[in-house]
Amino acid sequence: MFKHVVVICVGNICRSPMAEYLIRHNPSAQKAGVVVSSAGLYAMVGFPADPMAQELLLARGIDLSPHRAQRFTMELLSQSDLVLTMEAWQQREIERMSPVARGKVHLLGRWRNIEVPDPYHKPRKAFEEALSLIETSVHDWKARLW
Repeated sequence: MFKHVVVICVGNICRSPMAEYLIRHNPSAQKAGVVVSSAGLYAMVGFPADPMAQELLLARGIDLSPHRAQRFTMELLSQSDLVLTMEAWQQREIERMSPVARGKVHLLGRWRNIEVPDPYHKPRKAFEEALSLIETSVHDWKARLW
């Protein structure tokens, strides 16, 4: 059972916080006692989630306003049981940084072989599409883990 999951993207203000909070608020993950966090490979440290990400999650009853971006670190990697990335290059980068991470780093969209494109600085539609892919991918992981 995976008890600590970390979700990774680039800046940690759009995709990974949305995925983190969706997993965190999933009743099955809560029941299993899963601890979820998120980080960015090139995080905008201390920044809140993008306003559009906040708006879309609030429409689903999830308050993303407490989120503050943090940088992905080796310490965070060592504390996690499962690392989920938005894009394949992010998985490769983490595995390059720490070859022993292989096996615990996976694409969030692994089960459908999908990547979640970055909606940063793009219109609402890009955020909606990214969130839809994230929701589908989180559901796939839930079906297998929690």
